[in-house]
Formats: sequence, structure tokens, C-alpha cells
Amino acid sequence: MLPNITPERIDLPPGTLLNFPGTLADYEQLLAQLGDRAIPRIRFRNNHILLMSPLPEHGKEIDVIADMVKALLRHQGRDWDSFHPVTLRRGNEAGLEPDACFYIENYQAILGKRKLDMSIDPPPDLAIEIDVTSFTRIEDYIPLAIPEVWIYKAGELKIYQFEDNSYLPTDTSQIFPNFPVKQTIPQYVSRAWEVGSSVALREFSQLLS
Repeated sequence: MLPNITPERIDLPPGTLLNFPGTLADYEQLLAQLGDRAIPRIRFRNNHILLMSPLPEHGKEIDVIADMVKALLRHQGRDWDSFHPVTLRRGNEAGLEPDACFYIENYQAILGKRKLDMSIDPPPDLAIEIDVTSFTRIEDYIPLAIPEVWIYKAGELKIYQFEDNSYLPTDTSQIFPNFPVKQTIPQYVSRAWEVGSSVALREFSQLLS
């Protein structure tokens, strides 16, 4: 199956990554055309538009990681609200589409909101990206000032924290400072491929108990 982009529809085979010149107006038009569809993913960068249709691997891994974050929050008795995927934009600027994001400290500020505007609403406390066929540039997150960003790729979890208008790599999560996120998350993602997501998540919950 070949990519098919027309004014009426956008169809990309799984694993497709398209990068082509475009304007912010083109980006806006494609966003409107996609509407509520989560696939393909779209990003505007340096006067280019990137369209990406995830592989099944992508969806499985973000589900497992998001479920582990929820398990950790439940274990700690903390409330949250989460979105995945979601387009985060500041006014009319080009947006980003993390695979998942969590409001924890600020979850009450966005309760009941059907749309988020980063020029009005606080940023999420955590954004998570899964890179399989795509490549996330942490610098793209600077305008949104999300306090912590995780990027998972090829069995490795990278943690970045926002400080002094830049993102710094770190081995420890500010959200879960007493839990070895960087080591444990990849271990149980790998386990999910071996025994299935439900078994791996049950084992992870047992680890927390």
C-alpha cells in the first residue's frame, strides 16, 4: 500500500514517515483534515511537515508505559489526569503530539476541559514519546516547558527535565524520585513482549506492593 494524501483523506501504511516542505497554513489544514483521528501523527518543524503512521510496536509500548505510570501513581495515592495521544499547542504556534501526557500536580486545572491551549492552560507534568520509526528532538519541547519528558527507544528510557529554558538529561525522575524509573520501565516493557502486557503489568504491580 502506497501513501495516499488527498483533500478528502490521508492514508499511510503502518511505519510510514513522510517529511515534505510545508507552511504553518498547510499544517493547520492537515490538522483540520485529520480532526479527531489519532493516526497519522503530524508535526511541523523548520518549514517542513512530518507525517508518521505508527507500527503496532509503537502502540503496545506506549500502552504498557502509560499503564505503569498509572500503577505507580495509584500505588503512591496520587491523583492525575492523562491524555494519549494529544496535540499540545500554544495559541497559533505549531504543536507537538506526545504519545501520552500526564497532569499530576496541575490535574485540577484541566478538569472537564475538552481542548487544551498551552497559552492558557498549564503544561502537563509529564510527556512520553515512543520512537520506533520516528526521531523525537527534545528541543522541540522547549516552547511548551513541560517539566519532564520521557523518550523510549530501542529498549532505553531517556529522561529529560526542563531547567533554565532547556532540557537536561537525568537518570532520576522528579515525578518518581524514589523509584528507579530509568531501569525498571524498560525491563517491564521487554517483559510485556515475552509474556504479554497483562502479565507484565500484573508483575509490575506485585513489585510495587
